[in-house]
Amino acid sequence: MKYVLVSGGVISGVGKGIIASSTGLLLKTIGLKVSSIKVDPYLNVDAGTMNPKEHGEVFVLDDGGEVDLDLGNYERYLNVTLTRDNNITTGKIYKHVIERERKGDYLGRTVQVVPHVTDAIQEWIERVAKIPVDDTGEEPDVCIIELGGTVGDIESMPFVEAMTQLRRRAGKGNFLQIHVSYIPVIHGEQKTKPTQQAIRGVRSAGLIPDLIACRCEMELEKSTVEKIAHFCQVDVEQVIVVRDMPSIYQVPVLLEEQGLIPLLKQGLQLDATIEPDMLTRGKHIWQQWRTLTTPNQNFYEPLSIALVGKYTTFHDSYLSVIKALEHSAMRCRRRLTIMWVDSEHLEPAAQETDPAKYHKAWHNVCTADGILVPGGFGDRGTEGMIAAARWARENKRPYLGICLGMQIAVIEFARNVVGMAGATSEEFVAKDAEGKPAAKTDQLAIVFMPEIDKTTMGGTMRLGRRPTHFQPGSEWSKLRALYGGKETIDERHRHRYEVNPEVIARLQEKGLAFVGKDDSGVRMEVVELAKEVEHPWFVGVQFHPEYLSRVLEPSRPYLGFVAASAGVLAEVTESVGGRAEVNGHF
Repeated sequence: MKYVLVSGGVISGVGKGIIASSTGLLLKTIGLKVSSIKVDPYLNVDAGTMNPKEHGEVFVLDDGGEVDLDLGNYERYLNVTLTRDNNITTGKIYKHVIERERKGDYLGRTVQVVPHVTDAIQEWIERVAKIPVDDTGEEPDVCIIELGGTVGDIESMPFVEAMTQLRRRAGKGNFLQIHVSYIPVIHGEQKTKPTQQAIRGVRSAGLIPDLIACRCEMELEKSTVEKIAHFCQVDVEQVIVVRDMPSIYQVPVLLEEQGLIPLLKQGLQLDATIEPDMLTRGKHIWQQWRTLTTPNQNFYEPLSIALVGKYTTFHDSYLSVIKALEHSAMRCRRRLTIMWVDSEHLEPAAQETDPAKYHKAWHNVCTADGILVPGGFGDRGTEGMIAAARWARENKRPYLGICLGMQIAVIEFARNVVGMAGATSEEFVAKDAEGKPAAKTDQLAIVFMPEIDKTTMGGTMRLGRRPTHFQPGSEWSKLRALYGGKETIDERHRHRYEVNPEVIARLQEKGLAFVGKDDSGVRMEVVELAKEVEHPWFVGVQFHPEYLSRVLEPSRPYLGFVAASAGVLAEVTESVGGRAEVNGHF
């Protein structure tokens, strides 16, 4: 097993995840099988209970693992399927060590950070790195390890020590470190001192960067690169300039043009590993990637999507949604513009408190080519979402509801078509002393799933990849056609609430068709306006299809939504609807 460690210094959030993903992609283009591990030094066991406005979205894996959003980048770039163990946190490691101590595995010894915690980290990495993650079913050749945060943080120290030991354990030619550092520009001068100090700190901690990836807004001057190489004691070729690009999907191209592949081959002694047929397979992947991601999007027709949500001040809260929209827009050859709409600004109260925000929000909704309501939790801003869904339905504007967005569409339809004026979700209503909803049962269009533990928050939702069955008589469904007319599909879920089975008949009578259900046949998974209702695209899905969207294989619900918004749904359906699915991908 060969390892590539991607670490960071100076500041966090400079793009280690994209650089790690791009490095993995370039290794795949020479035919290698690549896996990835993300290390998060926080004490949470997983990301499931973290605020999306602070840490970004929670990404859900096939096995139901709630993990850091960077694992989504790995899956999208590398076309792999990871497990919850591919995300290591301090909480997981300490929990593992303490459980072993309680069982007596360390009997008679004093349990310490070194060697017990650091050994546990190394053993975890070595075990997970060998798990097959792609359709070959074979052990990966290389594992990319991204160390979250910045080297020097107190919470990162056990992991830094573990990486130092892993380098020696892996042996010469089997471990390579890329250190990502930010180059600030002050009064027009590119400053290298922060990077010099960062590299000095990394080395004092025991790590030895083989390559320095310099993040910057613009191209670095030759003198700046030479200065970094000189004071950081590396060759000029070992300094890689990662400037801002028009699209993050062009970062692998930028790294390839700077000779990252030869540097990886040399540092990891890969030439003996790569065979001619592997190169042929990798060349095909690279050709597809460049064809899709490098055309000048300025020549594309514009497409605007109003994303109506409650976490719009921090765009990483909807990272997978953004990526799924981008993948679909590239496939439809459209230049995507996302119009961020805070759903609270659509509510009548906003007209009184801040008329400017109210009118701007409604202008964005009314002028957008399509309206999307993503997932979320809590009742804040939901009335604004319901208003947006109603506008899309009544004005025949393409609408896509994801998880909460589907439930919003159901509530809106129940209120304004079925006549359930007080229709709402159990999530939104006050509870009595016994924890039961105060609203009338016949007004609850959405209810708490009976099997969910209401007392524990972490890891208790309906999580992971589960089947959805299209119902007999749903052959007319626009979404089903994009899945190639399949009877069963598999998508990832993350929810606690579902459509109330007691109101489904009333909804269907008025023209809301539940075309997809789960194994039980009781839980609603896909909703569309009935065939008799003329609408370009009004779809809600209980699952989160964005988690399975890939750069080269866009998510079908998103692709249909974007295509309908662009007026090319018929052409796109014809081009992808008849393709067969292989190993979870079309």
